[in-house]
Amino acid sequence: MLKEANLMKEAEARAGEALRKVLEKVPILQVEGIDGEIMSGEWQPDLIARLLVDGRPHQLICEYKSNGQPRYARPALLELRNYVAHVASEATPVFIAPYISPAVRQMCEEKGVGYLDLEGNARIAFGGVFIELAVADKPVAEQRELKSLFRPKSAQVLRAMLREPGRAWRVTELSQISGVSLGHVSNVRTGLMDREWARVSDDGLVLTEPDALLDAWRESYSAPPGERLRFYTSLHGSTFEDAARSAMRADSSPGRAAFASFSAAQWLAPYARTGSHYFFADDEGLCKLQAALKLTPSSKGENVVVTVPKDLELLADIVEPAPGAICTSPVQTYLDLCIAGERGAEAADHLRQERLSWPK
Repeated sequence: MLKEANLMKEAEARAGEALRKVLEKVPILQVEGIDGEIMSGEWQPDLIARLLVDGRPHQLICEYKSNGQPRYARPALLELRNYVAHVASEATPVFIAPYISPAVRQMCEEKGVGYLDLEGNARIAFGGVFIELAVADKPVAEQRELKSLFRPKSAQVLRAMLREPGRAWRVTELSQISGVSLGHVSNVRTGLMDREWARVSDDGLVLTEPDALLDAWRESYSAPPGERLRFYTSLHGSTFEDAARSAMRADSSPGRAAFASFSAAQWLAPYARTGSHYFFADDEGLCKLQAALKLTPSSKGENVVVTVPKDLELLADIVEPAPGAICTSPVQTYLDLCIAGERGAEAADHLRQERLSWPK
């Protein structure tokens, strides 16, 4: 406990120095002092900055949190607003954290609270003073945390939840349906709750912001690792579709394959046809496609692209909008379209409107 308290004190000291550096860049401001919290039984701010603004005194009432995610920011903003309203009415509240995401920055603005993070983002306004700073990149730790939320095992949990976004989930249920460990589900649960994309009800975990979750997934998404194979087929139109559906239809022989990307979108939410057909498949499924579609390898001029992903769970996240038309799920199809260039982005937007709209 003593070690944790000392670490917190050090972090607050760094926050105070970061605040001082930002304030000292404003010519009309004079920083008289930045004081640490005064221990008492009641809530007290972590830092109070005493300023002179053109000779007039002003205070910044600051709260520092080691985690700037919405789950921790929201109560801090409430405490700051209450303190300023009842104790220091002429002061300006400021929320400080190692990193403050755009969503929390917007929350601060809506609540009338300034913000500063240790990455260089800031917005502090009072009287005739307006400070606004922004950096383009997320810090490495934030990027890593988001990436971990969308890695294959975690993604299995998210796909299950997005299939039934209004459902309340117990951790054990999510573990069973997604096929990942209870510990991994708990980590995903924490990540969702920290960002306020989900909440816990009496019945379990419920997605509250599926659109925000999908937006963040899209921003972090890259093509699934695996072997991308290019082929040519002489089959076209309904002859091609019938052969593909016959190859993918469940039977006793091993092998899984599914329409993907633009080809899946044609079944899920038709928008624009392309000259190529796209599939995900495992090794046996690839063999079935090669035989049924008369595929020959092609280094250029290909019209069939088959990806054999390392994460074969992608082939479990499927839908069948017509008999034998096995497609990657709307979520997976959307993500793949988003990285498929301009036409893909347009098709993705259309698919999202048609198949991935949730009640607000």
